[in-house]
Amino acid sequence: MAASEFEIIRRYFTPAAPGRDDVITGVGDDAAVLAVPPDHHLVVCMDTLVAGVHFPKETAPAAIGHKALAVNLSDLAAMGAEPAWATLSLTVPETDERWLDQFSRGFLELAECYHVQLVGGDIARGPLSITVQAHGVVPTGTARYRRGARPGDLVCVTGTLGDAGLALKSELPGDSPLRRRLDYPSPRIEAGMALRDYASAMIDVSDGLLADLGHMLEADGLGASIQVDELPRSVDFVAVLGVSGQDDTALACDLPLGAGDDYELCCCIPKRHWPEVQASLASIPCEVTRIGVITETPGIGCYRKDGSPYTPAITGYLHFTGGD
Repeated sequence: MAASEFEIIRRYFTPAAPGRDDVITGVGDDAAVLAVPPDHHLVVCMDTLVAGVHFPKETAPAAIGHKALAVNLSDLAAMGAEPAWATLSLTVPETDERWLDQFSRGFLELAECYHVQLVGGDIARGPLSITVQAHGVVPTGTARYRRGARPGDLVCVTGTLGDAGLALKSELPGDSPLRRRLDYPSPRIEAGMALRDYASAMIDVSDGLLADLGHMLEADGLGASIQVDELPRSVDFVAVLGVSGQDDTALACDLPLGAGDDYELCCCIPKRHWPEVQASLASIPCEVTRIGVITETPGIGCYRKDGSPYTPAITGYLHFTGGD
């Protein structure tokens, strides 16, 4: 006999840890009651993952659980927030106990890593879809936003770009390093909390660098000049693509610019703070790279090292057209 909704919640989504002192009531009641620390603001975000749209249908259940939470934690990181709680709404076509066990393990292992407590949610039958709402806190007045950049600010990114896009395009196996970047993204929580002291604006790179940077620029009516040869690419990216970071092959530039799913942070840094940013992220440790500068003229211009303009073929994911 198939397990009931309440049995599934009890068996797979009522973890013993982490147990946060600020959770007054969590899973098992009609709603959660949470204590927000004094002199802090509550930061709330929500994302939905749909099978065949946000992840390949053959993706391992543990990876789906991990990614469902990770993409939300990445949004909190972009605000400079410290994660605290999450809710989960899960729609599944059937009560597959093996799938539920692996999914919940992937979700809860990442939650424990960042001391996030699952405090509620819902489960229903239907096409596979996962919606997570994540909650974090940030000291009053210190949250970072998409708006706030100024002409002359440096455009910077954490980590490396293009790994997830290349994994998806190349259909790499699940145990490859690039495929793990796609399936098990690492939210830049520590980097976001460090950058909030210096960044004038910040966003996470989910739909592609050009698309997400464009959201920041639109907020202030500004533009940016991007040096495509400075885009950070991983050793694995270069090895799989078979080119060096300075090669003329279009994909070496286009995937870091537009493929998305990297969940790195893109931020605008006043030049005077660049040495402090480097020192702060080195202590985490997390790489940070200068890739351009904010301009007064709206729009994004991409340029090669020799100053010649570069026109990318990939500019970011569009949710309602199914393409770039």
